[in-house]
Amino acid sequence: MTAGRQGRRAAGSTVLLTFEVIAEALRERIRAGGLNPGDALPTQAVLMAEYGASSLSVQKAMALLKQDGYAISRPGKGAFVAHPDTRLAPDADADDSEVGNAPLGGTAARVAVLELALAEALEQLTGLRARVEALEAGGSGPGP
Repeated sequence: MTAGRQGRRAAGSTVLLTFEVIAEALRERIRAGGLNPGDALPTQAVLMAEYGASSLSVQKAMALLKQDGYAISRPGKGAFVAHPDTRLAPDADADDSEVGNAPLGGTAARVAVLELALAEALEQLTGLRARVEALEAGGSGPGP
C-alpha cells in the first residue's frame, strides 16, 4: 500500500490517498483481531501522528469506516469498532432503522454518516461561537 499526496487522484492511479491508507490499515487491524468489537479506535490525534496526516484526512478515514460498518461513534466518547453481527449486508432487506448502534449498509449508512458529520460540525461551530463571544466580551482579544 502506497500513501500518496492528499487531494485528487489521477484517473487510473493505484496510489491510495492518505485517508484511504488510514481507513484500510484500520480495517486490516479489525479483520486481524488487533481491534475487537467494542474497542475504542485510535483518537484523531494518534492517527494524525502515526500517519503524518491532517485532521481532515483522519476525519475522512473515519467516515469511510463508519459508512462501511466497521466503526460507530458515540458522541462525547469517541469512535469504536462495530460489532460484526449488527452489520447488515448491502443487499439485505433493511427498514431504515438501526440495529443497536451500528450503522446499516447502503443509503441508511450514508445518511447516518452525514448526520454524524453535521452534528460534529454543529458542535465545532458552537464552540467557535462561544470563543468569539468571549473574545468580544473581553475587548480586543488576547494580549501579547
